[in-house]
Amino acid sequence: MEKKTIFITGAASGIGRETAIFFADKGWFVGLFDLNEKGLKELAEEIGVENCCHQLTDVSDYESIQSAVELFAQKTNQKMNVLFNNAGIMKMGPFEQLSYQEHAKTIQVNIMGVINGIYASLDLLKNTPKSHIISMCSSSAFYGVPDLSTYSASKFFVRGLTEALNIEFEKYGITVTDLMPLFVATPMVDMQEYQTGTLRLFKAKLSAQDIAKIAWKAAHKNKIHWVPGILLKSLTFFGNLFPFINKPMMKLFNH
Repeated sequence: MEKKTIFITGAASGIGRETAIFFADKGWFVGLFDLNEKGLKELAEEIGVENCCHQLTDVSDYESIQSAVELFAQKTNQKMNVLFNNAGIMKMGPFEQLSYQEHAKTIQVNIMGVINGIYASLDLLKNTPKSHIISMCSSSAFYGVPDLSTYSASKFFVRGLTEALNIEFEKYGITVTDLMPLFVATPMVDMQEYQTGTLRLFKAKLSAQDIAKIAWKAAHKNKIHWVPGILLKSLTFFGNLFPFINKPMMKLFNH
């Protein structure tokens, strides 16, 4: 295959969908993988079946994502220029008011989903010169967010994994990077019944299209963390410079 290729989890809606459309418009072959079968079929028809492949996939199930990677490999001559670990879930609310099952599912999808995607895709990424792994992280990986504790912790994991693998995989020519935005206006955010103070304060001002454009940049550069927006960059700069302000600042934001 002469086209460059991207494998996208959580592709049926939100950031995944907009990223798929953006890369397809740039002439890339796109792998679409999600639990939303109807959304996948509609997106595949919009992109054009000759420009993509799709399959019902549960990222928390290694065999499921391994099967998706095998399909993708058949369509792309064993090449994968970009793996985009986009699939994720979020449930806002005080820790004890969320069920054990909700906490566990967040870990299974946001942590194991990323590990599964990378592990299953590694041979293809090694087989593709200058390949990239891009994972959706979050601004909540800078400091733990109250009423978003397990989700926030899962994004700390993504950040740590990104930093470690960026060093480990350098010998293979694989760049490992993550995207760390504030809230993005997607169905996942819109459906929250409970809103953290940070969401009420900062709102979801970024669009899925904004993140798709950043993913495009990340796929062509060697930067480790992508932090969009002047506000977030300023907050993280001062938080790193004066770490003692992080806790009182987070308590203030979350009122």
